[in-house]
Order: sequence, then structure tokens, then C-alpha cells
Amino acid sequence: MSAPIELYYWPTPNGWKVSIALEEMGLAYDLKPVNIGAGEQFEPDFLKISPNNRMPAIIDPDGPDGLPIAIFESGAILQYLGRKSGQFYPADPRARAAVEQWLFWQMGGLGPMAGQAHHFRTYAKAIEPDESKLDYGKTRYTNEVNRLYGVLERALSDGRDYIAGEYSIADMAIWPWILPEGQGQDLADFPLLSAWMDRVGARPAVKTGRALGTDMRRPLDEDSADGKKARDLLFGQKARV
Repeated sequence: MSAPIELYYWPTPNGWKVSIALEEMGLAYDLKPVNIGAGEQFEPDFLKISPNNRMPAIIDPDGPDGLPIAIFESGAILQYLGRKSGQFYPADPRARAAVEQWLFWQMGGLGPMAGQAHHFRTYAKAIEPDESKLDYGKTRYTNEVNRLYGVLERALSDGRDYIAGEYSIADMAIWPWILPEGQGQDLADFPLLSAWMDRVGARPAVKTGRALGTDMRRPLDEDSADGKKARDLLFGQKARV
């Protein structure tokens, strides 16, 4: 029996992608919490695994050549796990291309834009009390997330149940980032997307992966010394050389 995969994780949308995938694929894993609000992502041992000082990351003790392999970036992790398990990442070139284009769409578009919408709508208020200074950022990223929700709505309008046809790592990547309340959206405006959210969210592995570590997270916008420290760590980073 292979040794469990080490999952370096904190309960965020990017972390949920990988916990959901591991659950869906039935791969054994050991949870290694990385408290990003306490700065644990800057620990030297973690930087050896994830040089971008971001989680999630994994170490698979049973890599492709039988030796350990460390992987950072959630999209790359999903591709690796899909290849390793032979699940949710089709071998057919056309089907694989369909999955990959939506995976990269999430990595390059939905994730960054939704993250900025969350920042300006929620966390930034604790940093900049003058909300008039936040209006442009809030409007810009809220509108862009609305556009991206529309992209998903149109993709689902041809009757498909899942984003790339069959359920895949593309769905696992996108689903955790649809957080309408924090992004200033109303899923009633996107009925097909809403139905897809319910369809994916009803899967037992998605429920388990999404719930992993729920008790570990504290709001970054809370009015406390810990909240301020976490915001300073996450939103005040500069180059470390």
C-alpha cells in the first residue's frame, strides 16, 4: 500500500480544490495544516515545498518514479492527482483539452478576480475605513466576477451537466470559488450556474472536502489583534530574498 499523500492545507477555495479532489479520487492523505493567518507559509521547511509561500501543496511519497515528489499550485496538483489516479482527467486529447481550458480559466481568471472582489468588499474595510477609497476596486472586481459567472451560465446553456462535459477536475477547481455573497452576486440571476452548484455540492466527496478544517479558520476581517496580524501578513507581503 502506498504511503498517504501529505496535504499542506488551509480552508480556502484553493485548499478546497485539492481536498475535494483527494476525496473524490479516494486517495489517502495526511492533513498538514498551514495557518496562513499566523505566517506559517513563510516557514523555511514549507518554502522548500512551495517556493511561492502559498498553500495548498502536496508531497506524494510515491511519485512517478517511486520517489517522493513535491508539487505546489492547486491547478498543477489537480492535474497530477488526475493523472495519478486515472480519474476525472480524461486521456482523450479533445476531452482533456476541454478540461484544461476550464481549469486554466479558473486559475487565471475566476480565482484572481473573485479573490479581489472578496478583498475589496470584505477585508479591505478593516484596513481602509474610508469606503469611498474602495469604491473603484469594489465596482471593478464585482463587475468582472459578474461577467465570469455569465461565462459559466452560457457554457451550461447547451444542456451539459458539468463544465467540461463529464464531471472533472475543472468542476473541482471552479466550484469552491463560486461564493456569491462575498462577491456581490445573486445566483438567482444565473439559474444554470445555481443548479450546477447544487449538483456538484451534493456529491459526498465534495461535502467532505469542503468541510475539511472548517474549525481552523477565523475571519480575517474580525476586529481583534489576531485579525489585524493576519491581515498584515496576508496583504502586506513584499519580496523575500
